[in-house]
Amino acid sequence: VQLQASGGGLVQAGGSLRLSCSVSGSTFSNGAAGWYRQAPGKQRELVANIWRGGGTNYADSVKGRFTISRDNAKNTVYLDMSSLKPEDTAVYYCTLVQGITTYWGQGTLVTVSS
Repeated sequence: VQLQASGGGLVQAGGSLRLSCSVSGSTFSNGAAGWYRQAPGKQRELVANIWRGGGTNYADSVKGRFTISRDNAKNTVYLDMSSLKPEDTAVYYCTLVQGITTYWGQGTLVTVSS
């Protein structure tokens, strides 16, 4: 199973970005997908999850600003980020959970300037 994240970059505070994560080598629709992030000097933290049925879960710090979605036909999970803040600066990783196994993408860097 391979996960390829893309869409990161440099954006000013208040701006928006869309991250994408393309999954190959697995039946994407059978798994729960998610996004994590790791800021410099901090532990990796959950940003959002989306379950097979479409239910979602968000970290309190991103509620109302970020939206996770999935397109099972395209084997892709998205993270739409708006009203970005400098504290959102981090490497963002996508994940796919199938059974007891969690697969990780390589990460994409998001930098929010003030």
